[in-house]
Amino acid sequence: MAKKRAQTMEENRGRLIAAARKAFAEQGYAAASMDELTAQAGLTRGALYHNFGDKRGLLAAVVNQIDAEMAARAQEIAAKAGDGWEALLAEGAAYIEMALEPEVQRIVLLDGPAVLGDPSRWDSQNKCLEVTMSTLRRLIAEDVVKPVDPEAAARLINGAALNAALWVAASDEPRDVLAKAVDAFRALATGLLAEPA
Repeated sequence: MAKKRAQTMEENRGRLIAAARKAFAEQGYAAASMDELTAQAGLTRGALYHNFGDKRGLLAAVVNQIDAEMAARAQEIAAKAGDGWEALLAEGAAYIEMALEPEVQRIVLLDGPAVLGDPSRWDSQNKCLEVTMSTLRRLIAEDVVKPVDPEAAARLINGAALNAALWVAASDEPRDVLAKAVDAFRALATGLLAEPA
């Protein structure tokens, strides 16, 4: 019985997140109606409050889901570039490039920070930070990267990628800004190399 209840709760969470993701992408967080969203999911406001506390909690869950998907996609792109320095740069550039996607722009890069606050405090961003720190520790040990503090370097690299993505998302000409942002990101990060390429 408890297992079935837990499964039902998980299914309800999934339905609410899917409905919210669609509503937030199409209408934006502020304009999305909780009554319409819960009706779309075939659930009540009570289910929303039980699972997420409020609309803000639901946005946090949606941002977390999309941000995790973005990280996984960026890591896949990085893996194709190898396992060293170029992979790290490819991952950052891929994250910046995802700012061209309407769902990412609106939910993660525009509404997310406006409603949830500083992205560097989000769980999903901190998971990315851990991965970047691990990569940097390895690159420092291999003398590819200068012997700097891995956390400081990871925060700066991830912060640069995030801020570049925020710039692209907020720009009137995102494709034009993208090229500039990726070039600057690569140039900035290259300063960490032990022997610049």
